[in-house]
Amino acid sequence: MSTSNRRSFFKSAAVAGAALSLPALQYSRVYGANSRLGIASVGTGGKGWSDLLGVAASPQVQVIGLCNIDSSAAHLGQAAEKYPAARQYADWRELLDESKDIQGVLVSTPDFMHAPISLAAMQLGKHVFCQKPLTHTVYEARQMQVAAQKSKAITQMCNQIQSHTAYRTAVNVVHAGLLGKVKEVFSWQAGATAWPRNLPRPTGSDAVPAQVRWDLWQGVAPQRAYKASLYHPFNWRGWQAYGTGQLGDFGCHILDPVFKSLKLTAPNKLTADAPPLYAESWTDRSTVHYEFPGTEYTSGPSLRLTWIDAVGARPPRESLGDIPAEYELPAAGSVLVGEKGSMVIPHVAMPKLFPEEKFPASELPVIEGVDHYTQWADACRGVGETTSNFDYAAPLTETVLLGTIGIRFPGQELQWDAQGLNITNHPQAQDWTTKRYRPGWEPAWS
Repeated sequence: MSTSNRRSFFKSAAVAGAALSLPALQYSRVYGANSRLGIASVGTGGKGWSDLLGVAASPQVQVIGLCNIDSSAAHLGQAAEKYPAARQYADWRELLDESKDIQGVLVSTPDFMHAPISLAAMQLGKHVFCQKPLTHTVYEARQMQVAAQKSKAITQMCNQIQSHTAYRTAVNVVHAGLLGKVKEVFSWQAGATAWPRNLPRPTGSDAVPAQVRWDLWQGVAPQRAYKASLYHPFNWRGWQAYGTGQLGDFGCHILDPVFKSLKLTAPNKLTADAPPLYAESWTDRSTVHYEFPGTEYTSGPSLRLTWIDAVGARPPRESLGDIPAEYELPAAGSVLVGEKGSMVIPHVAMPKLFPEEKFPASELPVIEGVDHYTQWADACRGVGETTSNFDYAAPLTETVLLGTIGIRFPGQELQWDAQGLNITNHPQAQDWTTKRYRPGWEPAWS
């Protein structure tokens, strides 16, 4: 691929929900149970480091490429030391230019670069393992799903707790009918975050460290001056141009067992309560009320799901069914209120059912966990399937990101047409389903 084409990996889509036009794939889609899977990692620091270690732990995986805009020891350096035979890159486009021996790509960058890199990889015939949330915008999520279907790529979103014993057990409780039909759901994140929120962007600039390729880090986002520790490597999560705030960061984890157990798809409508946003940072608290169409596991024609994030916040006790007042709710998790009882799903801990005399903990039907990372690597070699593929992960991400749009318009109901990818009653909100890309970095479908 020529240098001039690196900035235009994506083919046009005629309408928001239309299929991407993809080139003929150059490589076999499955590599055989006895073949080694050649992978490349884009984003090797922070969560990307654990993603790389998780996938590369399989003896059937070979690390061929490493990419990071930061060459320091905590980022590209540690990965290069552990995998010295792997090629090293600062620019992910150059990695993909030289990727004929690479079958799978890990994308562990900040949220705003998930779709540009993943879509480019799939168009080149690569399998993709991508961090949560799957994308930065609703439109990008839909394009990821369509591209995965067209390319037949093996995909997995890294909401790795889905594969934990706790979340798998919670899903089984619902599917086994222990709660009866579920009437209402509350999900929340009440912990403090380490990244900045609810503040203006500081003025001025700092010298860019020698090991950081700042222009490459900004990628498709609007160009900004470098400020030490303000964005890279961690605090980007609190800024709208790069991250998706508290709901975006935790929603694809905490809402996952809810979606999986109830087989939810897309909400019909939602309303958010939140303070006015600063121009560029995310809020420090929000509540989002979703209404979903009913499923075989819910009661009535619709299901109400309430998301809450604020330090110390919890759902109202009087709405939690059989959960006693003395039970201390976890700092993050969900409550499913059913016809036969209520279930608490703590964030990364075993579920608890109430009333306790009806559901003894010793009789909880436990479903053992699996390795989320190895599951993807094995599926790429034709062994088994992934459980957070983009057909599942994209609708979950769309729902989460619709909530972040609602936060921009507090108190205003947003009606969602999932098939048309359209907020039908609010043109200003609809504008936020996609975004503008930095000049010179625009994908063709933007």
